Amino acid sequence: MMTVGPPRLVDCEDVAWFRDQPEAARGAAAALVPRIGLGDQRTAELVLAVAELTTNITKHAVDGSLLLRVLRNQTVAGVEVVAVDGGPGMADVPAALRDGMSTVGTLGIGLGAVQRLADTFDIHSQPGSGTVQLARFWPRPPHPSVTGEAAVGGITRPIGGEQVCGDAWAARTDTGERATRPESDGTTRPVESGTAPHDWSTLTGTRPPSERARKDSKRTDAFVRPGARGRSVPVHAAVAGPGDGLLVMSCDGLGHGPMAALAARAAVQAFRTGAARTPEQAMEQVHRALRGTRGAAVAVARLEPDGRLLFCGVGNITAALVTATTRTTLLSHPGIAGHQMHQLRTYEHRLPAHGILVMHSDGLSERWTAADLAGLLHHPPAVIATGLLRHAGTRRDDASAVIAKAAW
Repeated sequence: MMTVGPPRLVDCEDVAWFRDQPEAARGAAAALVPRIGLGDQRTAELVLAVAELTTNITKHAVDGSLLLRVLRNQTVAGVEVVAVDGGPGMADVPAALRDGMSTVGTLGIGLGAVQRLADTFDIHSQPGSGTVQLARFWPRPPHPSVTGEAAVGGITRPIGGEQVCGDAWAARTDTGERATRPESDGTTRPVESGTAPHDWSTLTGTRPPSERARKDSKRTDAFVRPGARGRSVPVHAAVAGPGDGLLVMSCDGLGHGPMAALAARAAVQAFRTGAARTPEQAMEQVHRALRGTRGAAVAVARLEPDGRLLFCGVGNITAALVTATTRTTLLSHPGIAGHQMHQLRTYEHRLPAHGILVMHSDGLSERWTAADLAGLLHHPPAVIATGLLRHAGTRRDDASAVIAKAAW
């Protein structure tokens, strides 16, 4: 059954990763107060939770680290803490959350107390593989807009030795009311849902989809959907539905360091502020925004309330539809957004029941399977993304993963 209104989304702004730095993590958590106005009591509770998580990582985890980041929606800002390690894992998570189960030598408040202090707490642990923990702290009382789980979540991690990451992800909803067209008197008029503006080139810098379809009638493979036995069957256009579509982007700025991060930020800005309704239109807008930068590999997907998924990718972003038992890889094409993009192709798929969309950069190996994520699928998207990063991250490059679930 469809929910009323667009899917819930929260923007994330990474602050810093910490490894074997409990004091630095606590100090950074406390320093967030002036930025978001969390309040003295919530700040103290946040710092206490960060102290417990970092102390546990330092004393007992293998290759553990903690990420602090700011969460924002249109109304309120909060803090998210993500703790991840490579082992030893917990055989009995419910027992670990009971009071009195804090490991000897920690602060003694226990994970159960962290769970109670946080507005949202989630944990996934597997013996021999490690643990992912997520805790969110919002001002009290929590605003209604932060209840429930966001439909999209992701994570980024810079290559060792860098403070900024050249990978990025972003998501936004499309109600069909974002696009406007300029009028002769200098004002703008909204473009109705499902229609193209009269002067499409003013909005997107390209010909309208219908015009391109007529002009390029011999290139009918521009938009394809999977047919029988996995073959691609051409269709006339990739059409955005009339409802609240969910657009998701994954971006990998070329190389790493500040210049790659600059390209990634430009891609995110263009994606978030653009009026594009389809992945191809979004790719065209991002392509223009990245001119003059290093460029990037970019992939954009649109999830529809009716279960359709439209996908367009350029460069080495890995994308897949995943269930507990299957993984279907989505096709991207060679190129560099901002530099060289050949004919764009949008592919139409269906998001499987209880499935997810996964997109990640080449900072993660492609050698993961559906079984590697099967135990994570019922967790929030940010926890799934972190679990995938732990499993497939290579540390030889910036890394990012973004997960989208059906929100209807």
